Amino acid sequence: MNQPTRAASGSAAPFDPWSAAFVADPYPAYAELRATGRAHYFEPTDQWLVPHHTDVSALLRDRRLGRTYLHRFTHEEFGRTAPPPEHEPFETLNGQGMLDLEPPDHTRIRRLVSKAFTPRTVEQLAPTVRRLAAGLVDDFVAQGGGDLLTAVAEPLPVAVIAEMLGIPESDRAPLRPWSAAICGMYELNPSEETARAAVRASLDFSAYLRELIAERRGNPGTDLISALIAAHDEGERLTEQEMVSTCVLLLNAGHEATVNTTVNGWWTLLRHPGQLAALRADHGLLPSAIEELMRYDTPLQMFERWVLDDIEIGGTVIPRGSEVALLFGSANRDPARFPDPDTLDLSRQENPHITFGAGIHFCLGAPLARVELAASFGELLRRAPGMRLVAEPEWNPGYVIRGVKELRVEL
Repeated sequence: MNQPTRAASGSAAPFDPWSAAFVADPYPAYAELRATGRAHYFEPTDQWLVPHHTDVSALLRDRRLGRTYLHRFTHEEFGRTAPPPEHEPFETLNGQGMLDLEPPDHTRIRRLVSKAFTPRTVEQLAPTVRRLAAGLVDDFVAQGGGDLLTAVAEPLPVAVIAEMLGIPESDRAPLRPWSAAICGMYELNPSEETARAAVRASLDFSAYLRELIAERRGNPGTDLISALIAAHDEGERLTEQEMVSTCVLLLNAGHEATVNTTVNGWWTLLRHPGQLAALRADHGLLPSAIEELMRYDTPLQMFERWVLDDIEIGGTVIPRGSEVALLFGSANRDPARFPDPDTLDLSRQENPHITFGAGIHFCLGAPLARVELAASFGELLRRAPGMRLVAEPEWNPGYVIRGVKELRVEL
């Protein structure tokens, strides 16, 4: 087996996540990565890039990897530097959410949250989602179009999560800015300015939620926060910090991906007029179309995990203490798994995309995301059948959570 020296590792030359051209279209680079190896060391971020669907899918389920290592090692034992003390508010908030925990804590928290966030909860919310989507699209149509991102894609999932959590409408304005600031830390090598913004947002969001939780303890309702307070299992309950972190995770994960799937999806459709015409002619294609749009242009391009015990990928040993970057966008275009992967096929039936992840960290909100996407795409297909692009969009600089700055259309 090859040892993981930099000389022996596959070349990651085409991978350039800080390049505007790469962010706009990373798929040719992914094809080159897949063609030249199964694991590529990328020195600028000290990560191993994994581009193949089979490997990504397997590693998402592999218990030798974790979203954290602190359940087994100290920073020093793992060969990593502890975050600076001034980042502590963000680290605490992020570190107590399910997405960045491993068993046994992850198991306990996910079990408790699942008691509140049930399929029945999502089912009961569906009429509210459709009502909110219809209202936003009504306004959009009345204005003759505009920026689809700010008019429909962004406000819908924020409103849905706020409704679920029981956040009053008058309190919702800061939610999207808080979320955007916190999610800035998920990009590669975030700047200190990004970290300061995330810390401020973490403090403000946490303080707001603690007040709301205290109010719900005394006056419970039918909202998700009240259900999280009440959730228990064999005497176990969520701590206040776990509840705060869960609420923030639900907002961040529950809308960032949905926003970008909506806008990137419409940008994709508008560039594929034949497929768009087929969808407009047959709205029954919508369920498979949504899955295909999530596969074709994945909103979360990369998912990172720590190597807790040595692993081997394609003959290369990746030692404990390393970080792997699972390239979701590449895996979803892998010709070994998808016939004609670079072809948009809204009627594609077998579509094992990994946009929602896999294993114990599979997205808890996937059913809700599908309800939201079906509602917004459905309303726009019905109410704006002649929607067309005004100008080619510009991409945000972020690569991990990838989306355009705006999508200006006319009706």
